[in-house]
Amino acid sequence: MKESAQHYIQRITTHVNGKQPLAVQAATPKKLERLIEGAPTPKLRKRPAADQWSVSEILAHLADAEIVIGFRMRLILGAPGSPIAAYDQDSWVTSGHYENRDPRKSVEQFRIDREANLALLKSLTPEQWKQYGMHSERGQETIEHIVHMTAGHDINHLQQIERTLSPKQK
Repeated sequence: MKESAQHYIQRITTHVNGKQPLAVQAATPKKLERLIEGAPTPKLRKRPAADQWSVSEILAHLADAEIVIGFRMRLILGAPGSPIAAYDQDSWVTSGHYENRDPRKSVEQFRIDREANLALLKSLTPEQWKQYGMHSERGQETIEHIVHMTAGHDINHLQQIERTLSPKQK
């Protein structure tokens, strides 16, 4: 059964409880680099189960999601109240050929885009943090909410990568 938008928001934002979202986001690129350091590409491309993404696919997803997040924030800042389209992440995995992407290049792309997004966020006024767009599935989302969701999304996928690469996994 597909997760409801409300359940997704709750599950993802729970990861950020007691943490500073910008600090989480700033630390994620280095954490990703450390997690995959020394891991052979075939291991990173192996799915833990048929219905679960490989580490390489997760990294490509994070890289593409960072572009989407940056676009959404810039859209909101340029035209507050703008509609924000949802996207089918599983379709992007297939259509974007994530299984063939170089995992280390995905981390590098993610790092560069994350740095740009963090620089933007550091420049915002308190009023700009309250500006919002209307997400097609989740409703009103402020820049502040997007930052919390992004940090939770980071933690969610970092944990997923850690589980996949743990020695207990074959």
